[in-house]
Amino acid sequence: MSNLATWTQTVPLMRAGYHREMLEKVAVLRTQQPIFPPRGRVFRALELIPFHAVKVVIVGQDPYHGAGQADGLAFSVPEAIGPPPSLRNIFKEIADDIYGGDPPRFSSDLTRWAEQGVLLLNTSLTVEAGNAGSHRDLGWSPLTDALLAQLSEMREHLAFLLWGRAAQRKADLIDTDRHLILMASHPSPLSAYRGFLGCRHFSKANAYLARHGRTPIRW
Repeated sequence: MSNLATWTQTVPLMRAGYHREMLEKVAVLRTQQPIFPPRGRVFRALELIPFHAVKVVIVGQDPYHGAGQADGLAFSVPEAIGPPPSLRNIFKEIADDIYGGDPPRFSSDLTRWAEQGVLLLNTSLTVEAGNAGSHRDLGWSPLTDALLAQLSEMREHLAFLLWGRAAQRKADLIDTDRHLILMASHPSPLSAYRGFLGCRHFSKANAYLARHGRTPIRW
């Protein structure tokens, strides 16, 4: 069974075919303007991790809207692109939090996190080229909300990292008796200094995983 199939089997909205309906809706829009990420990468966050293997959830807003950037994982871009400003701030925080300010070389491709059980989920899974937030009301929210709610209900001891107001509005979907929620400002240059930098979410998430018998993430 593919990883995506485990989500389809587990999340009622996906069993009903909602995600396929969304792909069809986006396919029509692709005939009118460029849409990111490419069709084959829209559900990449789910394709890399089976439902039962998620350990940490990082919630983003929508994919990068520049050509070649969006790769289907929140905050991630292909290695050749180099980290955008938000991702640079994420790496800065990891360097200070985990590596004492002297980090190893970080790749802007966050596939390595996904392969360890980090679900990098944008609340909207597609975006129009050059138009941030353009698919916010397209219909992705019911699906991404359903994914978060099902993780909360059927799993235990996950760490949810919610950065910025858009992500923090998802907190009500998560059972705080069963899971850890960590909230901070968004890592973008406009807000990173209002609480993201210095939040220590990466070491806190790892400590939580370790307390519950899970292998920490190699950030």
